Amino acid sequence: MNVFTIRSAVQSVCFVILLLLVLSPVAVALKAQKPESMQHEESTSEQRIGLLREEVAEGSDSAGSSTALGGSNLDLSAGKENLNVLQAMGKLNFWLLFLAMACGMGSGLATVNNISQIGGSLGYTSKETSTLVSLWSIWNFSGRFGAGFISDHFLRQRGVGRPFFIGATLLIMSVGHVIISSGLAASLYIGSVLVGLCYGCQWALMPSITSEIFGLNHFGTIFNMVAVASPVGSYILSVRVVGYIYDMESPPDEHACQGKHCFALSFFIMACVCLFGSAVAFVLFIRTRKFYRQVVYARLKSFLEK
Repeated sequence: MNVFTIRSAVQSVCFVILLLLVLSPVAVALKAQKPESMQHEESTSEQRIGLLREEVAEGSDSAGSSTALGGSNLDLSAGKENLNVLQAMGKLNFWLLFLAMACGMGSGLATVNNISQIGGSLGYTSKETSTLVSLWSIWNFSGRFGAGFISDHFLRQRGVGRPFFIGATLLIMSVGHVIISSGLAASLYIGSVLVGLCYGCQWALMPSITSEIFGLNHFGTIFNMVAVASPVGSYILSVRVVGYIYDMESPPDEHACQGKHCFALSFFIMACVCLFGSAVAFVLFIRTRKFYRQVVYARLKSFLEK
């Protein structure tokens, strides 16, 4: 049988062309935002209060703080910069959120993309791996629903910023990856439940954090720029980590790998990646806690007291 093969150079050219086509909508969005960004910086640079108030003086007395918070609704609403995508990408908080999402969403997608191979390595039947995918979908939905409710509750009651829950879910996700890497009985069921639950939580929390930190005027563009972290992280972890190690552990004359050694190292690496992402998310939480307490929490309290 004659098999037609494409040269690696041709494959590389096709890859670059496809990559440019995929990124072309981003170029359109950036071009549309640039004139507005320049005009905004020239005309209102002195009027912007700054969303996170990172330069708020540490020595401000409590009386002044309460006056600033309770004085008027204008103070609360003016604390929210409605940044466009270029301005948002110029903020450290954007990249902290992006990096945390790349670690969490990327490792979550890498897990579900390779769950059939993992099940096959451990001797699961096709029916059992199908059940795992179904369980993943159920817990993914549960995470999206539960994360919104829990984060809303703690934000209303205690003023806890949502980035805290991103960090917490990444910690739990790290535990899930470690459980899967152990290869013990039922470890794939337990680990996939934890990873799927936390993956859903992150998709529920990320849009809310994006709107609260960067404003609503350009929410759609900024949200989708942050969401790019998901395929980026998935490609790195799924192809360059899980796939590469799986192929490396497979016997040269076989296409499949059997045993927990096929994926143990890759899931341990993803556990470390999630730990790193959790640390990044907690840095974002520390940087934004004043904003959540002084602006978001105060606004919610004033709304509920009406």
